[in-house]
Amino acid sequence: MSLRAVKEIYETKPTIEGAGVKLQRAFGFGKTGEFDPFLLLDDFRNENPADYLAGFPWHPHRGIETITYVLAGEVAHGDSLGNKGRMTAGDVQWMTAGSGILHQEMPKGDEHGRMHGFQLWANLPAALKMTDPRYQDIPASAIPEVTEDDGTKARIICGEFWGKTGPVEGVAADPRYVDISVPPFKRKVIKVETTRNAFAYVFAGSGTFRDASRPQAVLTESAIDPNAAPVYDAKNHSLVLFDRGDEIVVQAGPEGIRFLLVSGKPLEEPVAWYGPIVMNSQAELRQAMAELQNGTFIRHG
Repeated sequence: MSLRAVKEIYETKPTIEGAGVKLQRAFGFGKTGEFDPFLLLDDFRNENPADYLAGFPWHPHRGIETITYVLAGEVAHGDSLGNKGRMTAGDVQWMTAGSGILHQEMPKGDEHGRMHGFQLWANLPAALKMTDPRYQDIPASAIPEVTEDDGTKARIICGEFWGKTGPVEGVAADPRYVDISVPPFKRKVIKVETTRNAFAYVFAGSGTFRDASRPQAVLTESAIDPNAAPVYDAKNHSLVLFDRGDEIVVQAGPEGIRFLLVSGKPLEEPVAWYGPIVMNSQAELRQAMAELQNGTFIRHG
């Protein structure tokens, strides 16, 4: 077994998207090689409705898949193909934009005005850039959950994990997307295939991720061993990018730690990116923009 070193830790950056939605961006619009096949991760978490109710009005997508995971509040959506729906707490929508789609996403808070969710973008390989658009709408009740003997919990959205398989199917990058909660002071070893790029996004609590080149600090309820070599601290709004290896080690802090663990097989293809459209060349981008202007962007309906 080989432990994955921590390659880098990123803190989210405040970003405004859509019609003025204030969110936190974990990564996006850069470093596509390190995160390949993933392009962007946004954390839209807010308790002030004025910061999110304007939502994400009609906009196009082509060449990617967008994955929306709602934890609090709800998101109403509609598209140019006539699809309509509503995601509530615990639900997931995996949208394959493929050849092109126009859609809107309009968030609404819970009874306390709270809105929380994530949107992850996954790239499509060149051979599937112009595939037919499709949706996979997954209710919370369909997402398998596993609880280990030490109290660690996992919700498996996509891929196989701890003997369960997530309900999202047929995704090009064969990703694994898991929501993991580790109880206070517990240490957990988690396997991740060597062939995948992988990252963890912490959105509650805190903890440490061990580097392959450093001994593990011993965390107890009283203190951290002062003689131990330092490890990588990760707190709320931290993204941990891992290097190669086949397992990671996380140790939860006094409040426990909850994070998204995402991994996928890199496509290793050129990326030409303009806003919500991601292709393989500038010529393909120019063609997409021309089609938006002349009304031929939607190929399937």
